[in-house]
Amino acid sequence: MAEKKENAAAEVTAVKSEFFTYKGLPLVRNKDTIYYGNMWDTHVVMLQITEKTKQSGLDIASKVKIYKMATDEKLSPMQAIVKTSEKSSLYDALDIAHIWLSRKAG
Repeated sequence: MAEKKENAAAEVTAVKSEFFTYKGLPLVRNKDTIYYGNMWDTHVVMLQITEKTKQSGLDIASKVKIYKMATDEKLSPMQAIVKTSEKSSLYDALDIAHIWLSRKAG
């Protein structure tokens, strides 16, 4: 009986997995696209890795396009984009994304 309870608890824990975060906001990745921010907020940021370089056998982002997007489902994807930029590293792109989402307007 106790064994069944432990298995059930393990299943519930697996379902409640959390997203990776950066400075307190969630990061969701699908291949070379990363979404940063909470989908229930007014805006999120989409990061697209467009170029990579090899360093010590690892692919490192060398060109990242950044799009601040409204989360309003009524808007088309093109209308949802309110700000864009491009950076040469994922770290710089995430920093810009965090600044954009931290500001109240725009």
